[in-house]
Amino acid sequence: MDKETKKRIREITAAMRKYGFGKLLSKTIKDKILPSKEDEYDILLDPDLPVNLRMMFQELGTSFIKLGQLLSTRPDMVGEAIATEFEKLQDDNPPISYEEVKRIVESELNGNIEDLFAEFSEESLATASIAQVHEARLLSGERVAVKVQKEGITDTLEQDIAIMKHLTSQIHKYNEDFRKFNLPGMIDEFDYSMHIEIDFTNELINMKHVEANFADDDTIHIPIGYSDYSTPKVLTMEFIDGTKMQDVYESDSEEFDKPLLAKRTIDSFMKQVLIDGVFHADPHAGNIIVLDDNVLCYIDWGSIGLLDDDFRKNLCDMLMLLADQDVNGVINQFIYMGVLRYDMDTTPLKRDLRDLFFRYFAEGSTGLNDALGKLLDLMQDYGVVLPNEFVSMARGISMIESVATTLDPDIDIMASIEPIAREAMEERMDLKKTVTDNKGSLLYYKNMLKSFPPLLANAIHKMNDGEMKLRFEIDRMDRIVSKFSLVVIIAALLLSSSIVMTINRGPMLFDMPAIAVLGYVATFILGVIGILNYLYER
Repeated sequence: MDKETKKRIREITAAMRKYGFGKLLSKTIKDKILPSKEDEYDILLDPDLPVNLRMMFQELGTSFIKLGQLLSTRPDMVGEAIATEFEKLQDDNPPISYEEVKRIVESELNGNIEDLFAEFSEESLATASIAQVHEARLLSGERVAVKVQKEGITDTLEQDIAIMKHLTSQIHKYNEDFRKFNLPGMIDEFDYSMHIEIDFTNELINMKHVEANFADDDTIHIPIGYSDYSTPKVLTMEFIDGTKMQDVYESDSEEFDKPLLAKRTIDSFMKQVLIDGVFHADPHAGNIIVLDDNVLCYIDWGSIGLLDDDFRKNLCDMLMLLADQDVNGVINQFIYMGVLRYDMDTTPLKRDLRDLFFRYFAEGSTGLNDALGKLLDLMQDYGVVLPNEFVSMARGISMIESVATTLDPDIDIMASIEPIAREAMEERMDLKKTVTDNKGSLLYYKNMLKSFPPLLANAIHKMNDGEMKLRFEIDRMDRIVSKFSLVVIIAALLLSSSIVMTINRGPMLFDMPAIAVLGYVATFILGVIGILNYLYER
């Protein structure tokens, strides 16, 4: 371990002791053998816990601020109080000098900045802990914004994440009360998220992908990214000259059609979620700019959510069940999605869900924000960790609903979402598109069918060669044992297929797991064989 790492460990442990978390460090295997005589207290019951955590993270700098900002989006993991407190964390790093920016840009783009750009402003437009943005103009005349990653950020993050992993593994191992938070899992998610964010190539790819998804929609604009002027540490994109959404809120100008903008925010975001499966993971007002003719522009595509076809299908069903206040349907859908165990006693959960629907989906309710937030809280109370995709989607809906209702307090969010959900469901029923989008599964089934005839022929050949003769030579007891074995096999196939149905994993056939379908088919065939054998012997 080098000196810098040792120094950083001392800084982190000193901060933990300063803010009241020293006892987490003192829990070691030695304490299991010789318990400490010091008075113990339950940190989790300390009312100052959220504030102390936030102050400690702020003091420890960039890596911990970023971790706190990520956890502010996961109330299902850390609780509503801590998540809300972490929303106050601010990137307060000072800007780096123009000379340093110039050196990074020239190193990354392999040329002099004067030869690469017709103009490059020495003043930064915005500064954050990881990067800062400068206005520039390409030689071809396009006005651009250049995002430059600060030097040493990657090394600092790698060092801090390694220390976080060590500390959380020890806390998880020796502090039973904290195991429910799965701290190592949190750090693994943070590690993955930060490695995506600090590689600007990912943001460039995200912009291009979403831009293609909205290519036929002239009411939504995504900044153009310039690949020739971008690297993992430098991102060059179209300069967006419009009105910040916060300024639109306060404007009385007829230039802005606020009800129209509210509808477009809901429509565009739900299209990303339910139809495209790629959505902006942080769609707050600061990341939305209004252009001429009430065109919406989403900026800052460093973080996105990805939803596969199965999840989007399940999400459409879930939204419809929530809108219908169908308690049993919601619980069955969670079981189908693998969120709840099929053998769980859901009686108390049903009671709490009915209460939630009564309070947050009462007549006249037009939003999802409070209901989804309370649903996340409820799941945490029952020790249920929802999929990251669900939490990210719920957080996105919460933000976009806040934008829409600020623009138009009378907007009916559920009425706006319903036609998009219906479109997504109709798209799922499109046979041609289903065939096109599921070529992998079709090839799987094709290969399975191709292998079936030779297997069947081989089985018949063996029966003709010996097994049919053997049937006439065995005694009655052997026939009884054989029948009993067949019954056991049929029962085992039926039971295992039913279990697979509840797990809902792997290739799908007729909207059911293919393995389960094949198990039921095999059960049917064996049952028919058993009946025919019985009739033959009669």
